Amino acid sequence: MTAPVFVVETERIAAAAPGALVRLDGPEGRHAAAVKRLEPGEAVTLTDGLGLGVDGTVAAVHGKDEIDVTVAAVRREPEPAPRIVVVQALPKGDRGELAVETMTEVGVDVVIPWAASRCITQWKGERGGKALAKWRATAREAGKQSRRLRFPVVRDVMTTRQLAPVLIGASFAAVLHEDGAEPLAGAVLPATGDLVLVVGPEGGVSPEELAAFAEGGAKPYRLGPSVLRTSTAGVAAGALLLGRTGRWA
Repeated sequence: MTAPVFVVETERIAAAAPGALVRLDGPEGRHAAAVKRLEPGEAVTLTDGLGLGVDGTVAAVHGKDEIDVTVAAVRREPEPAPRIVVVQALPKGDRGELAVETMTEVGVDVVIPWAASRCITQWKGERGGKALAKWRATAREAGKQSRRLRFPVVRDVMTTRQLAPVLIGASFAAVLHEDGAEPLAGAVLPATGDLVLVVGPEGGVSPEELAAFAEGGAKPYRLGPSVLRTSTAGVAAGALLLGRTGRWA
């Protein structure tokens, strides 16, 4: 079994070297000591979620709130290339968190919540802030669970107009659409830059949105013979691109 992952501030591990001690406290320390009940000698991984991490073993447990970790090795995960960016239309209920969780597990790098015109759910005011916080917390916890050193970035919610610079700046941009003339599996993919996937809501992407995305360089592509739900389409498409670009090699 791989070692459990805990999040610490960059400053605590930036200067770490083999043999050094790193203190894990706060909520993460409490989780390690009181929930996981780690004991001296057990393996752990600490990360800042930004690509920096250390592998080590528990040196000491202090009550129910803190543990000390002896560093065995330092790892620095490079920036992913190409980077997988998923523009995710807001689903109903908790399907948004499900989408973020599974996209994190497969290896998606950036998630952009999208307020599509046909979304039933709309993020406004305090409710929107809480929903965004849930997506970000989900990405963090799923990143730990899937043993990632670099967690996905969940950006602020965007409108269709606000997505224009994202699409224009992408090396490749695709709108997942059942009527797409070309399969995503056959698209020519660049080796670097952002690969952007736009996932529409359950009601579909409107003609006006398709036209706006086309102006930004995003063509419609079909994913497969079946129609997936919005909460699973980004996962399937992301996995396809991760395999095709060699990120899973």
